[in-house]
Amino acid sequence: MALTGDKNVILGEDGLPAANNLKRSKNVAENEEEDSKKKRTESCFDQPVDSSVYEVIKYSPSALPAKHYDADTTEPISCGLSSMNELLSWNRSEANPFNVAAVPLAPRKPRLVNCLRRTLVSHDMMGGYLDDRFVQGTSSEAPYAFYHWQYIDIFNYFTHQMVTVPPAVWTNAAHKHGVIVLGTFITEWTDGAAVCEAFLKDEESYRAVADKLVQISHYYGFDGWLINIENNLSEGAVKNAPLFLQYLTEQMHERVPSSLILWYDSVIEDGKLKWQNELNQSNRIFFDACDGFFTNYNWTEENLEWMKNYSVVQGRQADVYIGVDVFGRGKVVGGMLETNKALDVIRKHNFSAAIFAPGWVYESQSDKSEFRSNQDKFWALLSDYLYIHRPASQLPFISSFCQGFGKAVYRKGQHETAKSWFNLAAQEIQPLYYHMALEDRGWVRSSGCPEDAWDGGCSLLLDGLIPATLNTPICAKIFSLHVPLDSRIMVTLVYKASAGITVSLQLRTTDSSYCSHTDVHEVTRKQSLITSVTPETVGSGPQLESQMSELCGNRDLHGWTVQCSQLELHGCVLREVCVLIHREGEPQDMTFSCRVGEIMVLDVGTLQPPTDPVRGLCIDDVVWLRGAGSSPESSSSCLRLNATLRWDYPVESVRHFRVYWRRLRGPDPRIPPGQLELLARAYSNQFRVTELLVPEPPSVLELLVEPVTRGGSLIPESWWGRRQLSYTE
Repeated sequence: MALTGDKNVILGEDGLPAANNLKRSKNVAENEEEDSKKKRTESCFDQPVDSSVYEVIKYSPSALPAKHYDADTTEPISCGLSSMNELLSWNRSEANPFNVAAVPLAPRKPRLVNCLRRTLVSHDMMGGYLDDRFVQGTSSEAPYAFYHWQYIDIFNYFTHQMVTVPPAVWTNAAHKHGVIVLGTFITEWTDGAAVCEAFLKDEESYRAVADKLVQISHYYGFDGWLINIENNLSEGAVKNAPLFLQYLTEQMHERVPSSLILWYDSVIEDGKLKWQNELNQSNRIFFDACDGFFTNYNWTEENLEWMKNYSVVQGRQADVYIGVDVFGRGKVVGGMLETNKALDVIRKHNFSAAIFAPGWVYESQSDKSEFRSNQDKFWALLSDYLYIHRPASQLPFISSFCQGFGKAVYRKGQHETAKSWFNLAAQEIQPLYYHMALEDRGWVRSSGCPEDAWDGGCSLLLDGLIPATLNTPICAKIFSLHVPLDSRIMVTLVYKASAGITVSLQLRTTDSSYCSHTDVHEVTRKQSLITSVTPETVGSGPQLESQMSELCGNRDLHGWTVQCSQLELHGCVLREVCVLIHREGEPQDMTFSCRVGEIMVLDVGTLQPPTDPVRGLCIDDVVWLRGAGSSPESSSSCLRLNATLRWDYPVESVRHFRVYWRRLRGPDPRIPPGQLELLARAYSNQFRVTELLVPEPPSVLELLVEPVTRGGSLIPESWWGRRQLSYTE
């Protein structure tokens, strides 16, 4: 398989080659419109922060496109494309800016090109675009989410719409963990055959379709496509299908680094729809034209035995993804809670795996409250056949273990909002989830705990039994990483522990002749293939206070213990983060629990407060509504503001933004200005305010945006983004 390297390749729309580019004038106009829009936004950014936007209230219907914004609330939503006309007429000026992924593909070890037996997950759930269609999240009592990212290489969002664009919340969560994201292009049945007959009739037609697929992937920030042609093809169409695949693959590689195009086992070389359940001479022409082949699900071990000796597979065995239907439909190996049987056979013959519809763990259960335990059980069954991938980003390394949903949103151990929610963009780097047996009936388990959290929606619960015979600490592995360390580092551990145990943190680094450490305070170091460094807690001092007051200023906050340590390392690579749990007192069987709220590994040299304020705050696409809105307890005469906020700030330096509003004056001058009220967290440089209940006109209110930095430094309010909105009726 030919994969591009990690180089930055950014081309404009006109940089995309095409055969007979008859639409160049349209593309030029489209680019000019984009440039004009960009200039207007930059002009807004350059306005003084105390300048005001003036609005005359009008109750006209929203002009926002219904396919990108909820008709009732104007909330931004994700969607796909249902027809070839929609695909060919797609352009950036009419695309959904809220569905653009804010997180680039993070590095991880090993890289995909070096993975010889990969794992793909194809997410197919109840037609798709459910709670996950709400770009800014939604209220949901029991949503579906995926968080075992360390086990997989590729995530495919699958629906039966012709063009499935992955919701940005999925792309953001996957990219944060270094997982490639694929959309789906599908044609089916009689209508699909007609579509294929039209776009595969000649070179100009199939290149036009491929160009649009490349542009969509590049604009929305995901990494490629699964191509699924599940209908018969004419002689002319099937002749052009491999050429379409080859052109699409080449253009994706040129435009999107590390992109992939995969073909699903369906049509064969004579154009008949005839699932083979293997790669063979009848369908190899499609495999030869793209990056990989996703087999149908009704294979047997004989199919795999034959394939591994097939000459076409030699050197590309990792590019053959053996399909596994978790629902177990038809005559298949494994499925449901026996999916591990399929993985056992697939790995025995050294193939990659494509796990289809693992949301079965959610859909099949009437009691959705047990979703976490069901999902953990399912992936634990597969874990022996999967490979742990290690995040390989530079410092800082931070996680509060938020899974992207919960019963409340927490901030420093207290409720920020007290209602159930779902937003995968809020998901942080996920730890290892497992149940591990210890000696003499002892055990330790790690799982997500929504009952209490330090930041976000859940903490990591470590619980278990320390047997009386165990005299050494339990080492609960939390992360497997590949993070270079070459500086003085600060480590924070936030936790709540049951009585009778002592909790500390252990960092394990590669044991290399180039890896050395200088003791800032006494540390314990064990020589082995992995070097274990257990920093002692650092006492407060003037230098530490100046750098770490926000991180370590309060050691016992709302029942949470905040433990800070520092040490100096050079030429090392952080490989594992473990929590050590030691029993206090006399040896006896002891049950324990420890909620881990947050772990941070920071470069002390980068802990200076940010020097850049939020640049500008633009208010666009204002829609006024009067009525109860979607909240049943609201008065029917309420005035509600809906507006898009945009600002400029380096997203890579923040965990999220906090969006606020406050009343400044009017309509009654005797009423003093209001207090700041939090609206929500935002995970990109834009946010749609929806159904905000505001004072009657004439009034002036202020909208503000606070960056929450990854290093924990507070940004002074004078550096926040802010804009006043004055309105009359």
